[in-house]
Amino acid sequence: MLDPKVFKAYDVRGIYPDELDEAGAHAIGRAFVEEFEPRRIAVGRDTRLSSPAMSEAVIRGVAEAGADVLDLGLVGTEMVYFAVGELGLEGGIMVTASHNPKEYTGMKIVRSGALPVGGDSGLLDVRSRAMAPADMPRGQAPGRVEKYDVWPGYVERVLSFVDVEAIKPLRTVIDAANGMAGAMLPPVLERLPVDSVRCYFEPDGSFPNHEPNPLLPENRELIVAKTLEEGADLGVAFDGDADRCFFVDDSGEFVPGDFITALLAESILAREPGGKVIYDLRASWAVPETVERAGGVPLMNRVGHAFIKHRMREEDAVFGGEVSGHYYFRGFSQADSGVVPFLLMLEYISKQGRKLSEILRPYRDRYFITGELNTPVQDVALKLQELEERFGREGRVTHLDGVSVDADDWHMNVRPSNTEPLLRLNLEARSRELMERKRDEVLGVIRA
Repeated sequence: MLDPKVFKAYDVRGIYPDELDEAGAHAIGRAFVEEFEPRRIAVGRDTRLSSPAMSEAVIRGVAEAGADVLDLGLVGTEMVYFAVGELGLEGGIMVTASHNPKEYTGMKIVRSGALPVGGDSGLLDVRSRAMAPADMPRGQAPGRVEKYDVWPGYVERVLSFVDVEAIKPLRTVIDAANGMAGAMLPPVLERLPVDSVRCYFEPDGSFPNHEPNPLLPENRELIVAKTLEEGADLGVAFDGDADRCFFVDDSGEFVPGDFITALLAESILAREPGGKVIYDLRASWAVPETVERAGGVPLMNRVGHAFIKHRMREEDAVFGGEVSGHYYFRGFSQADSGVVPFLLMLEYISKQGRKLSEILRPYRDRYFITGELNTPVQDVALKLQELEERFGREGRVTHLDGVSVDADDWHMNVRPSNTEPLLRLNLEARSRELMERKRDEVLGVIRA
């Protein structure tokens, strides 16, 4: 089964087996090789119950089309990126549905250099080939399949981002959500002096405790409660394939991704003075203002990992961060990692010698953000036009991604969802009162 709607803007994702099954996975593996003609690729899989069979089908499709496969087995998504970049492979496929509920399956696909294959970088061509009947094999020999242990090299690489000696014995609560972080973190944690309270570390693709999506408040209840109960310095929650991590401070308060981007940028710029930092246009002023204060060059970009990774290369940026919890590192094939930000935060808090809530106080006192507010609308284009007419005279209007308005004391971005008829609002102001007033005005127009 291969429903064409499983091909999204950035990856492949659908319900198993109704929208995507092993036959579909086999067709996608074959189509990827036909489209990009790689000689060697890496394939990994997450902990979902369908992933072993789906991974085996992808590998078969790739090999039958003539490419060699390094089978990485059970790994986090970033470990596929690492293998592709480190070993100079010409592509990689991670069988994962990331943070989606347990009934989903999917794939994240990259080319040489761990560059993503998305809707405007070849994924639609892969879809066309996969949906077409397979040609008779062209007489080429099938590719070789070999198991490859990427773990030792991966662990060394992520640890190379920090000075382990500088990390203090902080108390941390970690929620792996029965996803890949439960497998990935133990070999890293055993090298650190931290005292970690481990929650749901057993990889289990039925996700018996909660969905592996920490962006939903109900999935953060455990990490918030446990951080307070344990008197921890830090709480960290990972998504299903562990390429994103989310932080809770010592007071149990969730830390927005833009504030984390600002802190990580400061930490990295201390080592890489004058470096360029990419951030997405939803972000708080906290990001560019912190980057400039730390002597770096802030560069705003449209949302989405394909666009950020491309810009990272174009600018030779040292770091990139998105509000959604994706953090990108030049020293990690310009790809995103969930484990590296966790390590950098441990080091940052240790070196600051202050509680995370204290470090964040100046940010919380100065930057008032709504977070992302989603509203279903019937006519996306019409609503965007209406918003521009209503608020455009209050500031500078840009169209990098949806509609952005930048005034002196507030700014907003409203952008359409890639997958459903939704508008996503992010707004910030210099005072709480102004933020709440502008938020209500903008939502009033969107929801009218």
